[in-house]
Amino acid sequence: MELETAARGRARGLSTSFRAGPSFRRIAAWVGEQARAQTDRWTLWTPVAFGIGAAIYLALPGEPLTLMAFLALAVAAGLVAATRWSPRRAFTVGLVLLAFGSAGFAAAKLRTQAVRAPIAPAGTGVVSIEAFVVDVASPGRGGPRLLLAPIRVSRLEPEATPIRVRVTLKDDDVLPAPGTAIRLRGMLNAPPPPASPGSYDFARDAFFDGIGGVGFALTPVREIEVAQRPPWRLAWEMRINAARWSLARQIVDEMGVESGGLAAAMVTGHEAFIPKEQVEALRAAGLAHIISISGLHMAIVGGFTFALVRLLIAAWPWAALRISSKKTAALAGFAAVLAYLVLSGAPSPAERAAITAAAAFGAILVDRQAISLRTLAIAALGILILHPEAVSEPGFQMSFAATAALVALAEAWPRVPKEINTPWPIRLVQAIGVWTAASLGASFVAGLATGPFAMQHFNRVATFGLVANLLVAPISSFLMMPALALGAVLAPLGLGAVPLAAADLAIDTMNRIAATAAGLPGAQLTVASAPGWTLAAAFLGILWLCLCRGPLRWLGLPFALAVAIYPRPSAPDAWIAADGSTVAVRAGDEAVLFRPDAKLFAAELWARRRGLRVPEGGLAARDRSYDCDRWSCAPRLGAETPRIAAIMTRRPSTIERKLPLFCQWAEVVVVRGEAPPCPGALTLTQADFARGGSAELYREPDGWRIVWAQDLRGQRPWTLSGSGG
Repeated sequence: MELETAARGRARGLSTSFRAGPSFRRIAAWVGEQARAQTDRWTLWTPVAFGIGAAIYLALPGEPLTLMAFLALAVAAGLVAATRWSPRRAFTVGLVLLAFGSAGFAAAKLRTQAVRAPIAPAGTGVVSIEAFVVDVASPGRGGPRLLLAPIRVSRLEPEATPIRVRVTLKDDDVLPAPGTAIRLRGMLNAPPPPASPGSYDFARDAFFDGIGGVGFALTPVREIEVAQRPPWRLAWEMRINAARWSLARQIVDEMGVESGGLAAAMVTGHEAFIPKEQVEALRAAGLAHIISISGLHMAIVGGFTFALVRLLIAAWPWAALRISSKKTAALAGFAAVLAYLVLSGAPSPAERAAITAAAAFGAILVDRQAISLRTLAIAALGILILHPEAVSEPGFQMSFAATAALVALAEAWPRVPKEINTPWPIRLVQAIGVWTAASLGASFVAGLATGPFAMQHFNRVATFGLVANLLVAPISSFLMMPALALGAVLAPLGLGAVPLAAADLAIDTMNRIAATAAGLPGAQLTVASAPGWTLAAAFLGILWLCLCRGPLRWLGLPFALAVAIYPRPSAPDAWIAADGSTVAVRAGDEAVLFRPDAKLFAAELWARRRGLRVPEGGLAARDRSYDCDRWSCAPRLGAETPRIAAIMTRRPSTIERKLPLFCQWAEVVVVRGEAPPCPGALTLTQADFARGGSAELYREPDGWRIVWAQDLRGQRPWTLSGSGG
């Protein structure tokens, strides 16, 4: 009997019941528990809601009435007021976020109204310009450039004259210092529309920067005397820029062009002295962000000043007993950041970084954590209130995605308890290990966070960027930037030789790393752009991963990967420039350019965006399939390429001579000037480009489909004068 009882007991022990399967109630309870864990995080989403409101305004096809801005503000105020009587917290949070979205929409509209200024009409042509040199702008592919404040422009009435224009000079022109009054003769146009449908819109950025015209000089720049005095704000701006320009030249004279050009760019923001091949090497190595004064530079300058002041106070016993070293160092760091902002010329990335640094130092002053997602949210909200248009800029998107990812990483980083009485060699090894792991983790996370934006906006992936940045990070943080900061302060006193020599060594080492990484096989990969909505999904997915806590955060991962994993649309069969001056056709994975010497920058942008390669021997690739002269191209008989013919001049005599022949065997005829339509062929002329801008052509079974850039841009204040050629 006892044996039987024991056997039953053993049988009961071996017989286990199945676990209950997942149920809707359990899933709902788990989701509710995870949602309640986010209750102290919802305020982090207020700048996101504000940015979404601003982005909706910028994406509209038409301009909403100013009344809508005040209506949106009224809605925001009403929603905030309604939260007082909302019965449930979730409903209150929704109302607050909706209010911030409405405020973002209103802020973007009011900002647009505030910066409205005259824009040069499209096709203004050759004009005489008298102007003050506001600054020496970053050089473009065409050569050095000046930012001018026009005094008068021929053929334009005073009320129609832009307040700022940017002019490209010839390579051998002498660059005048800011503050100089000059006269030149050149071509002036409205800021250019997108190079291809849906691509980067320079005209919109120029609108918000106050630049109402761009062009190039046909004559050398001449200094002149003018009786008119500039307004006091412009005068102060030019004085500051003149000091920056003088310091940049002094740094280049001291260090030489090879290292001094990069040093001058990192100190003063002037990129006029950097050799082009150096820029290409840095870009291929994933180090081009070093050139632009942004968060990295501000963090190093502010952090170096903060640490130095704390060290000095700690080394002075009298001050250490009477002064809060942390708050005093925060004030000093804030002053250093402001000084660097002025010295750099306050470009948009530097301004955003300065606001972020100010929020961090402000948190220290009020006894809050300096590096936190809340501090970052305050900084982001401050930037968007001042510049709502920043939400559409690649620099803003990349910097805040990377910063949010790094701060979230810092929050999740394990805190190892410090051991007592550990020998210093062991502590040194441990510190090196922790620093290396932190650097690897930070570089990896920042690269992942900025990857979708680099792929979508620039269509380039630096294969060895992580390794190059990891090697350059200690050089930049501990030698290059501190030495440049000391050199910038001491150079005007004639004492900058030693720190600038140290910076020269650091820059030379960085250039060697960049050249090595850029020279490796497959250093750069070209990635076609995904559909536009995927970038918004990726941005929100990255923010969800960073701002949420617990397992719920991983719901954002598929969205964060949207740009990387979503299938690319098929590439168009042809591209036409915004003024009809050149055409490119797709041949396999190559872009064959009809005129490799015209609109090359725009053609390469289009090719990269569609994942195409521009062959090295451009003329040879073209001549295999097309019969071309200087102003026209026609398909060769029997060539396996789109039968597209182009007359890339406005001369009536050339059009009359070429058009009848091209109409006979071409499927598409592109004419830069005015022309009658070809019977049986798609004909695109000057009137079409003036209305639609650049175009992409897709061959479909029932004919050709055209996508126009202007149709995607809509009718906005920044599109009205620059749609065509």
